[in-house]
Amino acid sequence: MSVTTPGPAPDAAPSAPAGRLRTGSLGTADIAFFVVSAAAPLTVMAGVAPLAILLGGIGAPVGYLVAGLTLAVFAVGFTTMSRHVTSGGAFYAYITRGLGPTVGVGAALLALVGYNGMEIGVYGLLATTTQDTTHALSGTDLPWLPISLAGLLLIGWGGFRSIDFGAKVLGVLLVAETGILVLLAGGVLLRGGAHGLSAASFAPGNVLVPGTAAVLAFAFAAFTGFESTVIYRREARDPQRTVPRATYLAVGFLGLFYAFVVWIAVQAFGDDRVVAAAGNDPAGLFFTAIDTFVGGWAADLMHVFIVTSVLASLLAFHNAINRYGLALAEEGVLPPVFARIHPRHGSPYVVGIAQTILGAAVVLGFRAADADPYSQLLLWVNTPGMMGLLLLQLCAAIAIPCYFRRVRHQEGVLRTVVAPVVAAVLLATAIVLVVQHVDLFTGASTTVNTVLVAAAPAVFAAGLLLARRLRRRRPEVYARFGTEPAVPGEPAGPDEPTGATGSAGTAAPTARP
Repeated sequence: MSVTTPGPAPDAAPSAPAGRLRTGSLGTADIAFFVVSAAAPLTVMAGVAPLAILLGGIGAPVGYLVAGLTLAVFAVGFTTMSRHVTSGGAFYAYITRGLGPTVGVGAALLALVGYNGMEIGVYGLLATTTQDTTHALSGTDLPWLPISLAGLLLIGWGGFRSIDFGAKVLGVLLVAETGILVLLAGGVLLRGGAHGLSAASFAPGNVLVPGTAAVLAFAFAAFTGFESTVIYRREARDPQRTVPRATYLAVGFLGLFYAFVVWIAVQAFGDDRVVAAAGNDPAGLFFTAIDTFVGGWAADLMHVFIVTSVLASLLAFHNAINRYGLALAEEGVLPPVFARIHPRHGSPYVVGIAQTILGAAVVLGFRAADADPYSQLLLWVNTPGMMGLLLLQLCAAIAIPCYFRRVRHQEGVLRTVVAPVVAAVLLATAIVLVVQHVDLFTGASTTVNTVLVAAAPAVFAAGLLLARRLRRRRPEVYARFGTEPAVPGEPAGPDEPTGATGSAGTAAPTARP
């Protein structure tokens, strides 16, 4: 996909020294591309938004605004913390610095399993969307296993390449998937919708309905992965500014874009008919709308772009997993081999290879069990991953005020106490809503749902046991867990000069007596 030319381009990304990540490679837009691509906006809208409309009625757009606002509040404390804790471990590093290494190790294991669940399950979605697209465009029916395995190889290769290469690929794919939704919106707006444009979706009477709780559960799930901005801190240009900007940009864009597109879907069918249309054909709702207001050619493009949307999401999550694995290897928790970085591409390629092998093993296991790629591979693997990341967000929100209470800083109380506490309450509510409506995500039996809900807490508990074992058998690893890693050629974090840490990972020189 790349062409070799003699001599470097004037704006070429910095080359990676042997054994190091490509520092200074990513700008605000690049990091935002990773985050928004992980959320897969087109797939979320075409695949999930019709169910939100079916359950919540025409007030469904507001659910996405509420979820976006909640996560924006969380981002206030989260991005403030990013200025003080620069470890590539992101969630688990923040939780360690606020709640101690035992909880931090539990969070690290949950993050690793959660992100893997979010990615590996989506190979089932890749298979089904590719099958649907080829059938719709050519009438051809393809087996799902080769599609998933080909996707694994393609994503593994993309993660092996440099991070700036990945950012460029995701930028192109993201423009394509959002562009087709903007095209739909333009068609609906220019023709005035089905019966004229209406703001009834935002009327309190249409928002405060019993189905709103289910809409909120879907809406929070639609933002999964936005927090991964901080994972790319070491590869960002001016991370003190780039990471917070990318986080707010991603959350703001997703919240407003989701709400707008769902409102457009309502206008395409009319306030009085959209719920029935969503019930009759939820999978075809957006295709019918774009066929009516733009044309059949646009519906064909939407089919193709849903496949590329899934691929973009997979690549974004793959890169996030690679950097979590790298951070844990640098901590000494994972074997040192996983800390190897490609001398040319500057990528954590060993972690990427291991992640690809793990994904192949899971996919092959589900195929051997004759499982359905969507209702079982996707939903049974993806749902625990989503819940794990929500639980990590809650733990991080609790850890932020605990951290700032122990260190000297010049941050305001709004950022260090008020916003994190409010976010913790809202995120706890979101988790309750997801648990209460988990059957809507999985369509599975009560027994299966119980196992899926219990998976994230069980992984976290296993991490706590691992922490106790580390404390006994490898006290030096436990003592430095979650502190700023001494990466050759890179400075220590602002609150932690190299080699001077307290027992809980807090900088000794800045800790309060």
